[in-house]
Amino acid sequence: MTAAAGLQTVLTVPKRFRGPEGTANGGWIAGTLAGTLTGGGHDSPVEVTLRRPVPLESELPVEHVGNAVVLSQGDDHLVEAIPVAETLTPPPFVRFTDAARAEAGFPGRHGHAIAGCFACGLREPGDGLRIFPGPVDNTVDNPVDGAELVAAGWRVPFNVTDEHGVVPDSIIWAALDCATGWAHYRSFPDRRPIQPPLLGRLTGQVFRRVYPMGRYSVVARAEGRDGRKLFGTSAVYEVDGALVAAAKATWILPRG
Repeated sequence: MTAAAGLQTVLTVPKRFRGPEGTANGGWIAGTLAGTLTGGGHDSPVEVTLRRPVPLESELPVEHVGNAVVLSQGDDHLVEAIPVAETLTPPPFVRFTDAARAEAGFPGRHGHAIAGCFACGLREPGDGLRIFPGPVDNTVDNPVDGAELVAAGWRVPFNVTDEHGVVPDSIIWAALDCATGWAHYRSFPDRRPIQPPLLGRLTGQVFRRVYPMGRYSVVARAEGRDGRKLFGTSAVYEVDGALVAAAKATWILPRG
């Protein structure tokens, strides 16, 4: 995926890790770039801004500029990542059994604009992550009034590990990504935007490892809207409620 070419690092996104047709999954690319920084998104959150879609199966230069990293294509900056000094506030823990039950309400089962997405798409078992967030019953302790809380039970595929048998942070970031968009689904009058929003920024931090074949709760919450911008937070939890990773996201609705 990454290779040294002289003094330049090159990133190639395999087509498996796609999001919208022909482009990379935003969470995966965000986590991949975060991992190239000192601390790798563990010591502090990393803010990743996605300025343009990232093509698949293309060699793209990665350049470190100060304490930031930039992914480019020609003269265009596609993605930028930089550590930030802030504390992420995750949505509340949802038990795995409740999160798995919420999947029955995943709206993408009945019409998915990006059905091939690595994280939330209707891919074959073992090919994608198959994270299908649905609305959570109002039994979660202390939910924010009016918040749109969604969750899914994530069963980590065995074949997402690296050559050392470790699940990379890029996979965890991919899990944090799409759920923040699905959390806004019920806020649209017809329960569906005219066009799906696109991830504009993802700020995340990973606190613990994820293990293949493990069971985790992925939880997300809608955090408001400003014009075409949608805001959300997400988290991955172990079955005992230990926080694995947290993120906040900004999505952009295409112009009508």
